[in-house]
Amino acid sequence: MPNQNLTDMAEARRRSSVDAAKLHRFAWGGEKEWQTKQRIVSVLSNDPALNKTRRSFLSRTELYTRALAMTKRLYELKDEHGWSTEEATFAARIMDEPLPIYLHNAAFEPVLLSQGSPELKEKYQELVAQRGIVGCYIQTELGHGTNVASLETTATYFPETREFEIHSPTLTSSKWWVGALGKTATHGVIQARLILPSGKDVGPHLFFIQLRSLEDHRTLPGITIGDIGPKAMAGYNAVDNGYARFDHVRIPREHMLSAFASVTPDGQYVHPPHAKISYGGMMYIRSSMVVSAGWTIAKGATIAIRYATVRRQGGKGADGLERQVIAYPSVYHRLLPTLAHAYVFIILGRNLWKAFSDMSARLAAGDTSLLAEMHATTSGLKILVSTVAIEDLETARRSMGGHGFSDFAGVGRLYADYLPAATYEGDNYVLDQQVVRAALKAYDTLVIRKARSVSELTPSSLYLRLLVKPDSATTIPAALVWTDPQTSILLLEQRAAAMVAERAKHQNDPDASSDTRVARAVTDAFVAVQVGEIIRGLERIPGGREAQVLQKVYLLHLLTTLESGLVDLLSFGLLSTSVVASAREADPSRGLRMAIKQLCIELLPEAIALTDGFGFGDWELDSALGRYDGNAYEELWKRVQMEPLNKSEVPDGYEEFIKPLLARGQRLAGKSKL
Repeated sequence: MPNQNLTDMAEARRRSSVDAAKLHRFAWGGEKEWQTKQRIVSVLSNDPALNKTRRSFLSRTELYTRALAMTKRLYELKDEHGWSTEEATFAARIMDEPLPIYLHNAAFEPVLLSQGSPELKEKYQELVAQRGIVGCYIQTELGHGTNVASLETTATYFPETREFEIHSPTLTSSKWWVGALGKTATHGVIQARLILPSGKDVGPHLFFIQLRSLEDHRTLPGITIGDIGPKAMAGYNAVDNGYARFDHVRIPREHMLSAFASVTPDGQYVHPPHAKISYGGMMYIRSSMVVSAGWTIAKGATIAIRYATVRRQGGKGADGLERQVIAYPSVYHRLLPTLAHAYVFIILGRNLWKAFSDMSARLAAGDTSLLAEMHATTSGLKILVSTVAIEDLETARRSMGGHGFSDFAGVGRLYADYLPAATYEGDNYVLDQQVVRAALKAYDTLVIRKARSVSELTPSSLYLRLLVKPDSATTIPAALVWTDPQTSILLLEQRAAAMVAERAKHQNDPDASSDTRVARAVTDAFVAVQVGEIIRGLERIPGGREAQVLQKVYLLHLLTTLESGLVDLLSFGLLSTSVVASAREADPSRGLRMAIKQLCIELLPEAIALTDGFGFGDWELDSALGRYDGNAYEELWKRVQMEPLNKSEVPDGYEEFIKPLLARGQRLAGKSKL
């Protein structure tokens, strides 16, 4: 009997009109990058030390030990295959699970290199690069996280010995949640309040500190370190998120990260060129979160769309088969936008990374002109991508029915590991306030004080031009053309402008949800303009039929973003009832929703090829239901047989627990003769 799952997947690929190979190059940034990815994945997926078969059944301690073994093997492979540092970091990133080394790569090393003094880097840079020491980024405390300005750990300078004294004065000053701190890291970059000899507190600054002996890995005197325990839903189980307390621990003066701010030998403070320049580490991570969210959503979307393609439920068609689940409007309306989000964030994140690299180069030269703009942009995008990714992963999981709750489905694991992104590197609801503060400042400068011209607006505040200089290019037409991306872009910019103006009117008495709504509108407008630029570049790369299909993908993102903001659009009258087809259609949003439906119908035959365009192999996804060949049910059956509970027919607890329980029940029921 033919395997219907395999037949359905093969047919889905046959129906597509796009070439997945061209999409690979588009998504990965070129043929060279795609081939590098394939080469590294081929090595990783065939290495026994990186086998994923048993990980669902391991305890937390076993997962941590396995992560250490994987990390060791990773750098052995680097040596064996001559990988560059960038290739090794890339390999760590695609391992499909968080590893303790991740914070070394993502935060410790970049911050040390960008903010350390030449002397500090000369001494430690090579050790850091070769992983001769392993670092972590020690910022969050038991009592404070996003509110960096209120951190309690102190670094007091003593000019007589030219040392800083790192101290945890209270229980709530204990460092907390720090990845790799619990058991792995030998060193760290720590945020602490700088206290000058005069007693003046000049706020949080960064310091380089050794945590453990390089001889036997024991914690150094004056430092108390441990692991904070298991996380919700078993997320990040292989990572030793830790705590630390410092009891008057002395470090050399040279261990202050002093590329921008410093303390002279006699205790004089040298101010940085910008008050928030030490936030570069957070901005670095926030910048990388955009593309990371894109690839995470891509995994969830790929698994869910593949399973929805081979899963059949409901009424039978002329062929005698039940309908494919992907064909139901309630399913494709949920899943296809997740696909669009992935393509948006992957390309947007790559472009943002280039902008951050430009800012970093300017900072190194003492130019802080881009810092405020990058801070506002990365704050808004961090909120957006983490919120959308969390929603999309749960949407993907729920679309898979009951099987989506199985660990073997793979999406639940992605969700658990990604969920803390809403909180780390700045709690989203707190960052909302920062985004709104930047928007109100730009509004005041342009509209109220008229101290800046429209031509001087930055990309994150470009929408404000609509409040100053409306013209034919910025006027919403009476008849909305939903197939034109510019319609959606302009509406999203109009929404942002209207909401910022309204927020400014009630600056002293805003409603409780205004910051969240305004921050989302501002960021949606910024992203919409960037999506417009991406669309304009599609004819060049990838070109051809792929460009036509991708334009629909990006248009779907724009239209569904509008749909999610309908309350705002209707509140400010941006969707007029004059645009409806007839008097009987009193809902001004119907045209938008029907346009979304039509786009989804057009994209349905391309859905599998679009997921193939991300280039994930079965080893990367590690999903029974998201297999490339569609063989979902046989793979799920196979994995279930590996469950340790299935090794014996009668469970270990039968004699001690089940048998007495049954005997008691039978006795009370008067059926002891059964």
